[in-house]
Amino acid sequence: MEESQIVFEDNHVLIINKKVGQLVQGDKTGDESLLDSIKNYIKVKEHKPGNVYLGLVHRIDRPTSGLVIYAKTSKALSRLTQMVKNREIKKTYWAVVPKEMIPHEQRLVHYLQKNEKNNKATVFPKATIGAKEAILNYKLVKTLDNFQLLEIDLETGRHHQIRAQLSKIGVPIKGDLKYGSPRSNPDGGIHLHARKLEFLHPVTLHKVSVTAPVPKNDPVWKACEE
Repeated sequence: MEESQIVFEDNHVLIINKKVGQLVQGDKTGDESLLDSIKNYIKVKEHKPGNVYLGLVHRIDRPTSGLVIYAKTSKALSRLTQMVKNREIKKTYWAVVPKEMIPHEQRLVHYLQKNEKNNKATVFPKATIGAKEAILNYKLVKTLDNFQLLEIDLETGRHHQIRAQLSKIGVPIKGDLKYGSPRSNPDGGIHLHARKLEFLHPVTLHKVSVTAPVPKNDPVWKACEE
């Protein structure tokens, strides 16, 4: 982790702008995760002799970039985890998709079932045994030469939800081979970015609103921000 990735930090909460390919927490690959590198950062910065407490509040996929919340105290973690369950944290994403004809604004309601074997979500149009309701709202915010930019507000937080739901309506996210994009991105990532977070601070109760810059050195993302 680079210190420039920190977009918010106080005694209880730390919010990172994750890069494509970074892991939010350890997995079977054994690659260093943000959880580990942030612990090291706090240990050095705050001169902590023992173990550093750090809890992950929510996840975003490895090929995705953008905002991730970590808790620096157990009090903050328990409250933030509850806020995620109660849908009290507003999450806004940006997704770059093909220039297909879709409504400019739409509320998508599907039912998603996670397949552990291939780590993929199967999408059903109606309630199905073993599938969880997935709801998002999107609006078209920019048209580019070959793509269009959607802004997405999540009502639920399911496994691969945005990726699976957009693929289902015929606009897979740029670079997302798993969900139907024709080509991969050079960096192995996908053009899905956790752009904005809004919530009440779990301890101070002040409003926290943060926005993450899009990945640097990417001409498509650059065109989205212009």
